[in-house]
Amino acid sequence: MLTLLTSMYLVVRAVSSQAEPIRVLVTGAAGQIAYSLLYSIAKGDVFGKDQPIILVLLDIPPMLPVLDGVVMELQDCALPLLREVIPTDKVEVGFKDLDAAILVGSMPRKEGMERKDLLKANVAIFKTQGAALDKYAKKTVKVTPPPRLDRHHRPPGRVAPAAFPSDLNDSAAVSVPHPQVAMRCGVSSDKVKNVIIWGNHSSTQYPDVHHAKVNVHGSETAAYDAVKDEAWLRGDFISTVQLRGAAVIKARKLSSAMSAAKAICDHMRDIWFGTKEGEFISMGVYAGGNSYGIPEDLIYSFPVQIKNKTWKVFDGLPINDFSRAKMDATAAELVEERDTAMDFLSQ
Repeated sequence: MLTLLTSMYLVVRAVSSQAEPIRVLVTGAAGQIAYSLLYSIAKGDVFGKDQPIILVLLDIPPMLPVLDGVVMELQDCALPLLREVIPTDKVEVGFKDLDAAILVGSMPRKEGMERKDLLKANVAIFKTQGAALDKYAKKTVKVTPPPRLDRHHRPPGRVAPAAFPSDLNDSAAVSVPHPQVAMRCGVSSDKVKNVIIWGNHSSTQYPDVHHAKVNVHGSETAAYDAVKDEAWLRGDFISTVQLRGAAVIKARKLSSAMSAAKAICDHMRDIWFGTKEGEFISMGVYAGGNSYGIPEDLIYSFPVQIKNKTWKVFDGLPINDFSRAKMDATAAELVEERDTAMDFLSQ
């Protein structure tokens, strides 16, 4: 009987391993975030251990020689799920028939560059990519773009939650609050859940632990009760998360890549497979119809739950005055950025 069951299991495994490959695009594929990202995607950490993948690597023409080196490394990894690697500098090739797109590539912020200058450069990039998604990708494509790709650059109904809060020149903020709370409580980061990032990915983002839980010695406790330090939670904790990207740049003289790549992988895996029962995560999503008083014409980070590859804002959380002020402040910044982006688009 055991032999029969084992044989049936192997047959099922063999059939599942013959699943149709999905096409996954990574833009900015010659960059440092992509370099930390591609291996995890290709070996099955994101879309599953039985899902074959065709990786499409898009970058600008001057980066194609570097991209050739990335392709060689992927080939040398001998990853069984990786069926094909397609390097290209052409959007009609890169975005064709996509199942998933990870839009990493954009212009990084340079020393002395004003925020509006960075926004202007990237508005043009993502306007092009939004149009390419609409024209070439599958209607069901799931996308994790950088946070400042607002709704005016996305084809309606096509783009899944942004990979937010993660950025191209900042630490993946969604990864920062959990370990900060965990270290404070002396537990591993997987023992902390339901920390929220509200708003923008900038120094106004608001990491909120009022609804978070910490598992301490097998017992689930409210984060405020587990930490036992309200001053830290309302002060240094928030500023540490808000300024983590700058701290990483100051320390390593480069923007964060490993943590950003990890957050992108986690984000797309959550989109693909859904969130755990009783848990929510933070994602930058379209604010239309939200119950938290946030202007609707924004991409804003909310607590969300995901089922069947569809996200839904987790409604009904009580918001105190401290949180309300923080949430409104980051919304105000996003409104200003949206209006600036719209001015650039109209020029």
